[in-house]
Amino acid sequence: MDKSVRHRNTSVSPWAWVSTLYFAEAMPYVAVMTLSVLMYKVMGVSNGEIAFYTSWLYLPWVIKPLWSPFVDIFRTKLWWIVTTEALIAVGLACVAFTLPGAWFFQLSLAFFWLTAFVSATHDIAADGFYMLALTEHQQAFYVGIRSTFYRIATIFSQGGLVALAWVIGESGCSVATSWGIVMGVISVSFFIFAVYHRMVLPRPACDRPAEGVTARNAGREFLRTFATFFRKPHALTGILFMLLYRLPEAQLVKLINPFLVDGRDVGGLGLTTGEVGLVYGTVGVIGLTVGGIVGGLVVSRGGLRRWLWPMAWGISLTCITFCYLAWAQPTSLFVICTCVGIEQLGYGFGFSAYMLYLIYYSEGELRTAHYAICTGFMALGMMLPGMAAGWIQEHLGYEGFFWWVMGCCAVTIAVTALIRVPAEFGRKHV
Repeated sequence: MDKSVRHRNTSVSPWAWVSTLYFAEAMPYVAVMTLSVLMYKVMGVSNGEIAFYTSWLYLPWVIKPLWSPFVDIFRTKLWWIVTTEALIAVGLACVAFTLPGAWFFQLSLAFFWLTAFVSATHDIAADGFYMLALTEHQQAFYVGIRSTFYRIATIFSQGGLVALAWVIGESGCSVATSWGIVMGVISVSFFIFAVYHRMVLPRPACDRPAEGVTARNAGREFLRTFATFFRKPHALTGILFMLLYRLPEAQLVKLINPFLVDGRDVGGLGLTTGEVGLVYGTVGVIGLTVGGIVGGLVVSRGGLRRWLWPMAWGISLTCITFCYLAWAQPTSLFVICTCVGIEQLGYGFGFSAYMLYLIYYSEGELRTAHYAICTGFMALGMMLPGMAAGWIQEHLGYEGFFWWVMGCCAVTIAVTALIRVPAEFGRKHV
């Protein structure tokens, strides 16, 4: 074994911690970015306020490259993982306690915002630890495991926890109490994660603070990272692609849950919280996962350039299912599940091209830091359109809004035409 990955508790299989680490990485992101939207909707907050204010919660993931070097320089990745998991537990517990109060929206948003910063830091540490604690062969083997458990956490959060909120509400508890219990469940889970990972995570010899770091050379390296990123060939078209490829989905995702629960008299589908957990949190996430798996398989056989256009059209054309839902307002749960599943399947398939392009753009000496910058642009591309989505929907209505989203698909196609990818990139070589 490579000396750089030797550690004391070698008897612990990576299965014991890769699965839980990436399950823990997904849960706070889903809680902050998705559960908060549904929770505020059923608590009476307007679509405009929900879309605008929750879009600001993307900010930590947008700017996390700014402090990612400090996670490398100070303390170990293990310390950062355990500490951030404990802080996430505290942050979500605070959200739970604020919900019954008169100022629940302002206070819970503040704690969601703080939790988002801690969660983004946890992402940095977890991804770095994964590369330090595993050999190159193990990293390749377990990459599918980490993705699977990330998806399982998403299904559990958007499906199981949403259903739990509905069941508690049906028992006679208030909406604030039911969602407070859900946030409390996630909080307790993170206290358990912190204790478990403190005991189980390996101690790689290379997981240590940087030596000989001064303010001057740390600042120089920090600036060099950004300078080389923006000097890459075709940087402008690459950044435009990162920002605009998901323009339709960035708006759509903010209004899916409100559309599903709003009454039919205002253009929604009038589903219960439990039905939303099934439709979007379970069927939708399964469609998203299957689309991503299929996207990865076809690219491994044909390369990204061959599949770039089918993926761009796939992520665009499937948005029309929501135009149909808003126009027809079907009562059949099967029809609704089918439409949401198709849209999420197309999104998962098309998103594969996006993620692979980020990997391609990040290639080079500073690929880890450059990939973090790419994900910052990715989050910014979701944040800014999402802020305006609620205002647009309130002026156009749901049907008009979804047709607007379909029109924005032209931007996805336009930025796809700008980028260039080598023919062999992404193809598996036997």
